Amino acid sequence: TMVMPTIQCGVSDMPVVGLGTWQSDPGVVGTAVEHALNNNYKHIDCAMVYCNEEEVGAAFNKVFSAGKVKREEVFVTSKLWCTNQRPDKVGPACAKTLSDLQLDYLDLYLIHWPMHLHPEHEKGLFPLDDEGKAIPDPSNPSFAAVWAEMEKLVDEGKCKNIGLSNFNIEQIESILTDCRIKPACLQVESHPQLPNLGLLEYCKKNGIAFVAYSPLANPGSKFRRPEQKSLLDNDVVKGIAEAHSVTPGQVLIRYQVDKGNAVIPKSVTPSRIVENLAVTGFSLTAEEVDKLSDISKDFPAPGYRTCGVKHFGGHVNYPFKSEL
Repeated sequence: TMVMPTIQCGVSDMPVVGLGTWQSDPGVVGTAVEHALNNNYKHIDCAMVYCNEEEVGAAFNKVFSAGKVKREEVFVTSKLWCTNQRPDKVGPACAKTLSDLQLDYLDLYLIHWPMHLHPEHEKGLFPLDDEGKAIPDPSNPSFAAVWAEMEKLVDEGKCKNIGLSNFNIEQIESILTDCRIKPACLQVESHPQLPNLGLLEYCKKNGIAFVAYSPLANPGSKFRRPEQKSLLDNDVVKGIAEAHSVTPGQVLIRYQVDKGNAVIPKSVTPSRIVENLAVTGFSLTAEEVDKLSDISKDFPAPGYRTCGVKHFGGHVNYPFKSEL
């Protein structure tokens, strides 16, 4: 069997290709996770807000109790949602995730977005006002206060590593200057239409693992914009795929691996789940990587973001203000 390379993520080794579970519906996500784990995946990316952790947990339990794959061989990530981004909610939120996933610990726990949202709103996980704008947590908790609670989870052995998702450089910097345990990881959208190279350089400089989500630029996303151009049909991507006798999807996944990143393509299709992992048999030249990054120049800087959650745009901590 092929050996999946890893990158350093805090105190752990993170396998470079993992399975994403965002927008994987209940009823299919469990089967997808099971199929992935039974086909050499060693990295699964979860989150409370995906509303499918219980089903993922049932799959973990089934696979781990069968004994072929051990819990400690798999890198599992989950994320603290915005409505739990208040110091007294961090511990209970992590406990709920661990219980749903049927795990004793997480390999990585991330703050999902830099925006805190009203924790006890009748609108649940996405509290929006009548104009469709996000309702922040009235207590306006600081990153430092929330991060201190994340650090406690490491002290208690509930999480091996803690990190951030969708934070901008300034926001990461504010945590780095005021933390005891530094963020092990930054998970952000990255693909040739939005390579996020400045952020990647910043992470490399600070020893923060970079994990790319939506590496295919969300071809099947519910959030897809009507005019969105598919990266899988891009001529540059297709040309490189032909040169290596691989699929366009495999090129886009390998593009992240060759930049030293980890990457979490989502699929619930058994054949595609296997195909997405099969990227260790080839690598891209530096020139091919640059050619792919240059696709972003077809769009206004910084590129084409498919997951901009614009309804959070008015939030004081919205991370992509320059793009609004």
